[in-house]
Amino acid sequence: MYITKKAISKSRVTIVFLAIIIFGGVFSYINLPRSYDPGFILRVAKVVTYFPGASPERVEQLVTDQLEKIIMEMPELDYVESSSMTGVSIIDVWVKEEYKNLRPIWDKLRRKVKKAQRNLPSGAMETIVNDEYGDVYGILIAVTGKDYSYKELKQAANDLRDEVLLLDNVAKVDIYGGQEERIYIKYSNSKLSQLGITPYSLMKILESRNIIIPGGAIDVGIERIVLEPTGNFKSTEELKKTIIHIPERDETIFLEDIVDVKRGYIDPPRNFMRANGKRSVGLSLSMQEGGNLINMGQSVKELLDKISPQFPYGISFELVNFSPQEVQDKVLIFQENLLQSVVIVLVATLLMLGLKTGFVVASLVPMAILMTFLEMYFFNIGIDQMSLASLVIALGMLVDNAIVMTESIQVEIYMGKRPIQAALDSAKELSVPLLTSSATTAAAFLPIYLAESETGEYTAPLFKVVSLSLLSSWILSLTMIPLFCMFFIKRKDKEKKKTRLKNFVIAFRKIYRKTLFTFLKHRYLCLIIIFIVFFSSLKLFKKLPVIFFPPSDRLIFKVEMRLSPGTGIYTTEKMVKKVEAYIKGNLLADGEENRSEDLKERLESLVESDSKEDEKGIKSWVTHIGNGGPRFIINHKSEQGYPNYALMVINVTKLSLIPLMSEKLENFILSNFPDADLKITRIQNGPPVTDPVQIRISGKNADHLFEIVGKVKKELESIKGPRNISDDWGRRTKKLMVEVDYLKARRAGVSS
Repeated sequence: MYITKKAISKSRVTIVFLAIIIFGGVFSYINLPRSYDPGFILRVAKVVTYFPGASPERVEQLVTDQLEKIIMEMPELDYVESSSMTGVSIIDVWVKEEYKNLRPIWDKLRRKVKKAQRNLPSGAMETIVNDEYGDVYGILIAVTGKDYSYKELKQAANDLRDEVLLLDNVAKVDIYGGQEERIYIKYSNSKLSQLGITPYSLMKILESRNIIIPGGAIDVGIERIVLEPTGNFKSTEELKKTIIHIPERDETIFLEDIVDVKRGYIDPPRNFMRANGKRSVGLSLSMQEGGNLINMGQSVKELLDKISPQFPYGISFELVNFSPQEVQDKVLIFQENLLQSVVIVLVATLLMLGLKTGFVVASLVPMAILMTFLEMYFFNIGIDQMSLASLVIALGMLVDNAIVMTESIQVEIYMGKRPIQAALDSAKELSVPLLTSSATTAAAFLPIYLAESETGEYTAPLFKVVSLSLLSSWILSLTMIPLFCMFFIKRKDKEKKKTRLKNFVIAFRKIYRKTLFTFLKHRYLCLIIIFIVFFSSLKLFKKLPVIFFPPSDRLIFKVEMRLSPGTGIYTTEKMVKKVEAYIKGNLLADGEENRSEDLKERLESLVESDSKEDEKGIKSWVTHIGNGGPRFIINHKSEQGYPNYALMVINVTKLSLIPLMSEKLENFILSNFPDADLKITRIQNGPPVTDPVQIRISGKNADHLFEIVGKVKKELESIKGPRNISDDWGRRTKKLMVEVDYLKARRAGVSS
């Protein structure tokens, strides 16, 4: 074949190209983007509107319905999901999967929402369109301090945020769990009435004093000078000294003489965050597109070690979620698999073909992988769990081309041909069959790549990387392998000296040859046995569990707790504290185990032990109350605006302990909080799936819908398999109706 002839005749050029592949592959491997999951487009935006004090029914009628009508005019829309709760409307806007450039679509969504804003009631706040809802935050830092207030914790978090944003690979840093401050003015209606002041007039007096608008500018000669009027409040003390004029008495008094002024936090709070049972403020970090998560994690660790002593004593920073370590572990596992593959190929070919032939064949595996890395760098394919899985799959197939080509050349040489002619004849005979074999293997992954869905986007690296690696193997088998065979494989001479290794190899070959001849002698019996095994495997295949994405091997599981609608956030916090106390007292790994090194944990995980003393437990956890926290993995759906909701993300010391820890937590929570809706799940791979099976029941009569839903739930409970059966409507909430008699209100001189 032409390419083989050129590779052999221009051997020095070929060696230079092989050197380029080696150095280029190493360079590409070092500089390839690294992340846990492959990047794919999450086509969803959240539209949030706060309507304080309104019941879910009013929120739906006056806010959600108005926004949905105008959002559904968008032609790119796939579907919308909405939740109307007390005081808040949340709409998830999903775009069709055929669209990849979402920026113009989100701009159009904002214009639509702004247009609908004029039709919303006056009490509704400005609608928030969050089109970055799909961002993944691979690192979560908890800022804790035993005797520090939320204000001081948030200030420490802000200071740390300024430093983190300067690091390479960091795209965004969001703060979670920080409590909003307020200045509360408490007054007595009777006291204000005696002074002839209404709460409304008092509010106007404070507004006129707190000037925060520009005062214009004046021209002085050739200069233009900006005017900035003073008067805005800079402290609570200034606010207290505000002068209030009393018209009826024609006198002035200070504000603090008639009201109580104090600084506090918004009450009730919208959300809390707790880390390992301590209140905290969290910093979530997302990575730049095409960044290196491992390098980002190393930079964050170095920064925390450097900057921690600069903060007040007692302020500590805890890495409660750290994906860079998980990516590093994935890369280490791949490196181990690559080394094992080379060793296995070397040993197998050593026994079957000889030492020199074994090294020739084994050389293809690392070279093909390095060439694949070079191609991945060129085609902008990063290192993630999908591409690494593809490389692991390809490791078992890369060597096939080399074995076939090497063995053919070896046979041709033993038949008396010169090495160069043997290489050319073998390449001419095998080039098309080997290409066909590689192409058909790659085509097996093509349907995954062609799937027009989020799953197809997520798993696309399987087809891409396997195809590139097999193509690299084919090219090297037609260039490098013939060249190496010409250099190292000669016609066998009579052996002058035998070693123990040679004696072992010869004995093994004799056994193999004898076994092979026996099978060939009874070939019809062998064919019958092969068919029996094949059809038996087809029968047994039906008994295997079927799942597209297996559970993740991350040492994490989630506990979602949801109390009855209308439950206050403080009640939810009390429940969380009881669960955390149970974890500390019963499930927490001891201090010595918590300090175990990663290598020690990996070695211990290889040894299964039934002894209770060898078991570990929960290493750490983070709790979000009132929301679902940041999207720490791609398939985590972050809940928002639910005071009755809490999420615990729990880290364990061993993967095998997740079922045991989950069962113990489930028994404790359900026995102590029977009314809570509980959902304990392992981390899953792949795109986000809220529930694997969903049934939609729609209609206009709510009572009739609830009746149907109850019947469906009973039917599902009777089926083996389903658990955590719930609906997205939620339980009905209580409210007090104030019936205003308009005529009586007018006679009394008051409005509704």
